[in-house]
Amino acid sequence: MKVRKFLAATSHEVLRKVKDELGPDAVILSNKQVPGGIEIMALAGKDISSLTSDTPPEATSPAVKTTAAPRQKPASEKKQAPPVQKQPAVADIQSANILQEIHAMRQLLEEQLITMGWSNFSQRDPGGMKVLRTLLSAGFSPLLSRHLLEKLPADRDFEQSLKKTIALLTLNLRTTAGDEIIEQGGIYALIGPTGVGKTTTTAKLAARAVIRHGADKVALLTTDSYRIGGHEQLRIYGKLLGISVRSIKDIDDLQLMLHELRGKHMVLIDTVGMSQRDQMLAEQITMLSQCGTEVKHLLLLNATSSGDTLDEVISAYQQHGIHGCIITKVDEAASLGIALDAVIRRKLVLHYVTNGQKVPEDLHEANSRYLLHRIFKPSAENSPFSLQDPEFAMLMAGNYADQSVTRQQTRVEASHDQS
Repeated sequence: MKVRKFLAATSHEVLRKVKDELGPDAVILSNKQVPGGIEIMALAGKDISSLTSDTPPEATSPAVKTTAAPRQKPASEKKQAPPVQKQPAVADIQSANILQEIHAMRQLLEEQLITMGWSNFSQRDPGGMKVLRTLLSAGFSPLLSRHLLEKLPADRDFEQSLKKTIALLTLNLRTTAGDEIIEQGGIYALIGPTGVGKTTTTAKLAARAVIRHGADKVALLTTDSYRIGGHEQLRIYGKLLGISVRSIKDIDDLQLMLHELRGKHMVLIDTVGMSQRDQMLAEQITMLSQCGTEVKHLLLLNATSSGDTLDEVISAYQQHGIHGCIITKVDEAASLGIALDAVIRRKLVLHYVTNGQKVPEDLHEANSRYLLHRIFKPSAENSPFSLQDPEFAMLMAGNYADQSVTRQQTRVEASHDQS
């Protein structure tokens, strides 16, 4: 058993040395700050086995001495001796306790080193730490926030760094120029989970198309025959706009309808709202994809959903192809950062945002500069979700420990042509 000593300028560098030299199972015995940086005493995982002694051979019962040979019993009278019960060796119990304590001490030391690293970072770069806290408060994920921080210059001032960060986010938030969908036309299916606002958004898009091209150039279809009142709601919108609404039951129905409506400038399909975990979701997407005509999918994202939920929704639909997305219920969300974070990381094209029930007033073209500038506002000081300094350090230390696993999931493009 050989204890090794490692020395480096920062805690992250010394931990990397320990992992490279002794492997991921290395046990950290001690750490301390020295004039040259941070010193760690560590032990290889394979050397821990030397602490565990082998199980001693079973003790045999002493033979009973007799003066006369015992009488041989017939086979029918022979009885099998009871099995000898093994007693746990004291050395094994002690070794197990030692190993458990060493692993607990290793985990505690690693957490302390990571927290110490973040504390050193906040002291060396207070401007960068302030930018990081601003991003997290706005609703952006720690993963995207770290990647943005890596793109900022070392000697960063907070105001300049925040402007640079907004420029990077603007560059990576993909939006369309003007009313592209209405101008180009085509067949669009609005897809998304239950309650995201597909029917109302379908009516808003139809109203814009009617204003631009006339009611005779627009058609509405619906596959929503499950929800009570779903077809009637869209039919009322269609009657107000002067558009007939047709119901679709299966793929043959869809093929026939699309063939009849091939002369229309725009055909909008209102689909059934389904959970991203519903097995019928694949059937619905298959019907839209195999109808013989190109149907573009517009995914609706609820601005009030959590980041994990949005990620799960996008993953469920993205495997079938997404032409673009629309963020709904903006007026109900405390911040747009969570939804914009998902759109940026998943590299979706954002076409519109909606902020109410009015048709078509509450449908707005996505403007990346406007959306990003409006979300960077200070949160309420009495908010129960505001992190204090110790809580922030613990949160970021835990996220930083998983950074190497998720580093490849998001890549932020550097802004070369923007100031």
